[in-house]
Amino acid sequence: MELSKVKKWVQPAINALPSKRVLLVLLIIIAAYLLVMAPILNEWIYPLKYEEYIFNSAKQYNTDPFLIMAIIRVETKFDPKGRSRVGAQGLMQIMPETMDWAISKGNFSPSLKSYIHDPATNIQVGSWYVSFLMERYKGNKVAVAASYNRGPTKVAEWIREGVWDGTRKNSYKIPVKETRDYVDRVTYYYDKYRSLYKDLAEKYNYKS
Repeated sequence: MELSKVKKWVQPAINALPSKRVLLVLLIIIAAYLLVMAPILNEWIYPLKYEEYIFNSAKQYNTDPFLIMAIIRVETKFDPKGRSRVGAQGLMQIMPETMDWAISKGNFSPSLKSYIHDPATNIQVGSWYVSFLMERYKGNKVAVAASYNRGPTKVAEWIREGVWDGTRKNSYKIPVKETRDYVDRVTYYYDKYRSLYKDLAEKYNYKS
């Protein structure tokens, strides 16, 4: 097609465009809209519930509230009625044997077993367990996530035998796909929740 014919078709479209000043105003309006809407959309995509319980338990047991958020998001999407096919219960999907162990080692009242679906109770026990894992793995959140899914004995064995070095970079070496996927999801949501809700740390007087 000749250039003159191309111009014949394109020129009317160009002429129909708004002036540069109008386009600039439109771009500013769009940018402002996106600036306002982006946080709202992010909070809709990455919702947060029970933040008071999460921060209070994190302070009580000196652990990371954003890791707790990420685990809850992956486990139940903040649904306190969650129950797995293997018997894990509540927001943080605590197994009955983990609850028994927490009662024994964490000086929790046995009566708490009756309140495992209560968000405050579930988060408190789950946070204590995360704190235990954080201490065991010297603050390695990636290894903590793997242990929360697969159990600390098995993960410690992988690290000890050199199967996996406990890092996020080498999480592809985790030999169990379920745990590998779990670690990837928890670390992803950890970054998201920490970015979106970091201002809550000041609100609840949490210091990392």
